[in-house]
Amino acid sequence: MTMTEVLGIHHPIIQAPMAGVTTPGFVAASAEAGVLGSIGAGYISAEETRDFIRQVKERTDRPFAVNLFVPEAVEVEEARLQKAYETLQPIGEQLGMTSWDTPLSTSEFDAQIQVIIEEGVPICSFTFGLPDAASIQKLKEAGMLLIGTATTVEEAVLAERAGMDAVVAQGKEAGGHRGSFAGELQFIPLDELLPSIVEAIGIPVIAAGGIGNKGRMEWALQQGAQAVQIGTALLAAEESGAHSAYKEAILTAEEGSTVLTKAFSGKMARGIQNEFIRKMENAVIAPYPYQNDLTKTIRSEAAKQGKPEWMSCWAGEGVQMSTQGTVKEILQRFI
Repeated sequence: MTMTEVLGIHHPIIQAPMAGVTTPGFVAASAEAGVLGSIGAGYISAEETRDFIRQVKERTDRPFAVNLFVPEAVEVEEARLQKAYETLQPIGEQLGMTSWDTPLSTSEFDAQIQVIIEEGVPICSFTFGLPDAASIQKLKEAGMLLIGTATTVEEAVLAERAGMDAVVAQGKEAGGHRGSFAGELQFIPLDELLPSIVEAIGIPVIAAGGIGNKGRMEWALQQGAQAVQIGTALLAAEESGAHSAYKEAILTAEEGSTVLTKAFSGKMARGIQNEFIRKMENAVIAPYPYQNDLTKTIRSEAAKQGKPEWMSCWAGEGVQMSTQGTVKEILQRFI
């Protein structure tokens, strides 16, 4: 069976599960266009995940996936957290904030897995690592198809060994957070990563990173990918939950305007270069998820004020190829 048959879709395309940007309408529009819609559930609670799933079901009867962030055990010294907070003070002041609350997030990963099983979601994907063996067994027993994320051959091999049914090969060009979880952080171009992973493992490979047009998609499929994952190209879609200032930044971005940074979240991610990133170049940054929690209110206030220079505008290297339109209209460029 081909990947499209396994996933129950018409075209070998997966809508990237962009946490914080995907809305029920966006996911359903992707599914209705014949690709695999994906809920980015990394930042929401178990009950919010349930509500999101049900809202998508109300809009489409086609298959869709839920993407979860695998929690990491990270410890941080109080002094470093305080220093990271103090470093952000001048940026907060630029937005008229003298101080702000920084409630630390907690992962509801196990409860989310239970919700996904109860709601009968057919596909679950993972970023930032692999679930433990018990969780994988539980999901498999529920008949779910599981997709891992790999930024290196080593991670792809680990995903296959763990029991993933497919793996996303995330090239360095991809927008948003790196899915890295094993060994040293590496930034391998998709041109090099994709064929290496295809050769190293026996499960289907999904290509991600800089897939901004039909030609690039066809190249990936010729290299042995069974599907491609598209994110940045869909960010400015009418159904996308991205803030209007974020969409404008996407549509006006030029080639070479993205950079890799830990400034917003403490984890390496690719986004459009802006004032926040420049100001934080040599700053003390707390590890993920603490930095993400520290900057959340700043990013939210910047969005309210319509100031993309202080927002995390995640985007891939092919951002200059992004266009306006509905999800269906944008996908027609690839189909």
